[in-house]
Amino acid sequence: PEAMAMENDSSVTEFILMGLTDQPELQLPLFFLFLVNYTVTVVGNMSLINLIFLNSHLHTPMYFFLFNLSFIDFCYSFVFTPKMLMGFVSERNIISFAGCMTQLFFFCFFVHSECYVLTAMAYDRYVAICQPLLYRVVMSSRVCSLLMLGSYLMGFAGAMVHTGCMIRLSFCDSNIINHYMCDIFPLLHLSCSDTYSNELVSSVVVATVVIVSSLIILISYGLILYNILHMSSGKGWSKAMSTCGSHIVTVGFFYGSGLLTHIKPSSSGSVGQGKFFSVFYTLVVPMLNPLIYSLRNKDVKLALKRTLKRITS
Repeated sequence: PEAMAMENDSSVTEFILMGLTDQPELQLPLFFLFLVNYTVTVVGNMSLINLIFLNSHLHTPMYFFLFNLSFIDFCYSFVFTPKMLMGFVSERNIISFAGCMTQLFFFCFFVHSECYVLTAMAYDRYVAICQPLLYRVVMSSRVCSLLMLGSYLMGFAGAMVHTGCMIRLSFCDSNIINHYMCDIFPLLHLSCSDTYSNELVSSVVVATVVIVSSLIILISYGLILYNILHMSSGKGWSKAMSTCGSHIVTVGFFYGSGLLTHIKPSSSGSVGQGKFFSVFYTLVVPMLNPLIYSLRNKDVKLALKRTLKRITS
């Protein structure tokens, strides 16, 4: 039986990704739609990374975190978008077992890291608004670097757990993934092993990340709101709101679409619904982040003007 089990493990060497839709007339329009999305994501995040790097007045904790958020979104877009775009124009969208596990690892790594970076940004806003005199001391470059290192290490640990659990499962005959990428739950549906412990571990890891980060974000904003309500000047109120507005919008999009993807009824329609919502946090949010942070931001606009001036002169 052990020899059989070993054979079972390797019987599926590749997976077929079903993609976003099985309607042939939609493939080409969707290809162009997501190609535009991909281009805007890459150009937008790369521009923001360069602006922050090149302009010394943006070398502050807030922009250090934003730099990392853009870096994550930039890398994240390479994990599955090129493969997804190829799927729209190829006959069969095949991904090797190793390729699928690699995609799963980096997907988990960047999603977890983004959760922690958004959490660090909320803490940064809390210190800036509630303890402005101590801001330079509390958010020193060492503290910021440690928060970022922690975010990436926690992201790495989460991704290792998810991928490690997935690799030890057996995949026997069915190899068609009803998704455009190798996500945890579509893969668990395919496995011919008992997936109870996997589902439990995945749920615990995801719940821990979501609960810990949401709690810190909510407490930070609760304290910010309490502080704002006790501010006498309207100017302080508007300044606080302008620095937090972009972050609140980003958090809302990211967590909202993430939760809608994973908390769903187990009906056949829910798979399509899950795919639809996952498009939001895998493709739409990374594209919107640079726009959200640059359109409403005087510092970024100033940096853009300065950089363009430098280039043209």
